[in-house]
Parts: sequence; C-alpha cells; structure tokens
Amino acid sequence: MSDQNDKKQEIITTLKEKSLLKQKVYDNTFESFCNVKEVLKGLTKELNGNLGGADPRIRLEYTDRSNFDAQIKVAGDILLFSMHSNIFQFDREHPAWKTPYIQKNKYNAYSGIINIYNFLADSFRYSRQDDLGYLIARVFINHEKQYFVEGKRQMGMLFTNFGNEEITKQSLQLIISTAIQYSLEFDLLVPPYDAVKIATVGQAEAKIQHSRVITGKRLGFQFNSDDVLISETQKT
Repeated sequence: MSDQNDKKQEIITTLKEKSLLKQKVYDNTFESFCNVKEVLKGLTKELNGNLGGADPRIRLEYTDRSNFDAQIKVAGDILLFSMHSNIFQFDREHPAWKTPYIQKNKYNAYSGIINIYNFLADSFRYSRQDDLGYLIARVFINHEKQYFVEGKRQMGMLFTNFGNEEITKQSLQLIISTAIQYSLEFDLLVPPYDAVKIATVGQAEAKIQHSRVITGKRLGFQFNSDDVLISETQKT
C-alpha cells in the first residue's frame, strides 16, 4: 500500500512541477507567436508603404494560415513561420546544456519552438508538392520567456545569451527582418545537369515548363545550421 501511495505522490508531484511548467512554456510560446503575426502584419504594411509605385510583384503579402502557422511572401520567396504545439527538451549533446542558465535549473531547458522555413513562392503557386523548403532558423522560448535563436550564421545568437534576454516584440522584429534579408540573399542555383536530364511522361503532361522536377534553393549543396552553405568540393 505504501508503494502505491508513493507512486500516486510521484504523479501528483510531476503534474504540479513538470506538467505545469510545460503549460507555462506553451503559453509563452503561443503569446510570442501571436506577436510574430503582429510584427509580420506591421512590417508588411510599412515596407509596402515605402515601396511606393514599384512593381506590384515585389510587394509583400501576409497570410494568417492557422493558429500555429503564418507566412509572408517577399518577391519570389515565402517565409513560413510555424509554431510547434508540443514542448521539447534539448538532447544531451546540445550545446545549450553547457550554459550556466540550464546547469542552474534543468527545467529551464524545456522550450517551445517557432520554426522559420524559406520556400519558393512558385512552389505554392504551381502546387509543386515535391519542391524543397529550408529551415533557416528556429526560436526557442522557455517558461521564463528567455530565448535564443538557432540557425544560419546571420541568424545565430550565442548560447550564452540564453537566460539573459527575454523575448519581446523588438527582438522578434530583428529576428524576422534578418530572416527576410537572408532569404532574399539565399539564391536559387541551376541544378546539376544529371539531376534533370531525364523527365517522365507524367512531368511532360503536367507541363514541364512549370519545373515539375524538384526545385529548391542551392540544390546539390549541404545546408548546415551553423554556417553558410558548403559544397562537396569545399568539404574535402
């Protein structure tokens, strides 16, 4: 009977501590994602106002896709912002574990995630289901609204910042602006000849001029989370 009571007490303790903590992380992440949407809407209005009479094809378009997804179209690119509905803990090899902030309290490692993906606008326009998008950054937010950004070199923050900076609309504005600038500089390269030298009848019937072969930026290159792109020849 004592063992059974001990198990019940463990369940109650876990619910009060870990489960409640995860709910707090979720609330903070969702609040931040709502702020992401507000920043995207405001940025779209501001930048379009500054574009004046420029070609309408380069104007920004904001779309609220769902509670957990929003996108902004910038010229030929789409940035998709997606909040995961679950809460995560870093794997034991992740550098975040080496920060004093997490070493002081392991519960600080529980985080919500907002992912930022870069797609080609034409991939959605022509329903090219096999086209590739790239994760260019992900934002981690914990129960104390502390955050850091993991991604490309232009997006990355030092892990030592974790625990020293609370996420705000101002920090989200910087993250989003940096992501947009990076996507505009992240060009689509001609795919290797051997990768596209053969086409199926189905591709021809589906109008091969719409590039039904898989399309993605920097095709044939390795996409690293901590650096710029590295070609196969550069790695050797």
